[in-house]
Amino acid sequence: MACDLTGGRLRPCKDAVGGIKKVHFVDFGDLGTLTYGTADEITDMTGTFEYHTYDVKGNSSLETNITSSMENGTTFFEQVVNLTLFKLTKEDNKELKLMAYGRPHVVVQTFDDKFLLVGADNGADVTAGTAVTGTAMGDLNGYTLTLTANEIRMPSFVDGGTDTDPFAGMTSATATESTQRDPS
Repeated sequence: MACDLTGGRLRPCKDAVGGIKKVHFVDFGDLGTLTYGTADEITDMTGTFEYHTYDVKGNSSLETNITSSMENGTTFFEQVVNLTLFKLTKEDNKELKLMAYGRPHVVVQTFDDKFLLVGADNGADVTAGTAVTGTAMGDLNGYTLTLTANEIRMPSFVDGGTDTDPFAGMTSATATESTQRDPS
């Protein structure tokens, strides 16, 4: 049977860390054909695309909710990226509006330099967000965004990514980073 388990799991060392440090956005459909390995990791992609990197810190996270229905015999994975971006700018207002209109693919880079693709098949929709100035001087002046993707698998690990090139392991892809703006 295709859903039989294939192995167990030992208790791992306590050397992992939480949090994300960067997110990389690619316009929907530009990744090309994805090649998956035996553990559902992405081993290659064929697209030619530009990616847009956002540095994040603090309240940003990636969560995956598993939804399984015994009544309907279905299972899907809701992938949720929560972002906090500091400082309001007119340039970000325009860019985040475009992001809300689209449904980009999102590569999340964790603090332990793992790369996970959110919205591989269906893209990720901006489902909530705020542009906020806060009430006190120490409050957030910036944006909060929630991007949600519903997929048939959990976010897939992307092989071979590096801090300077999240797509370094994708030998058939041509990826170019866009210019990052300094919101100072």
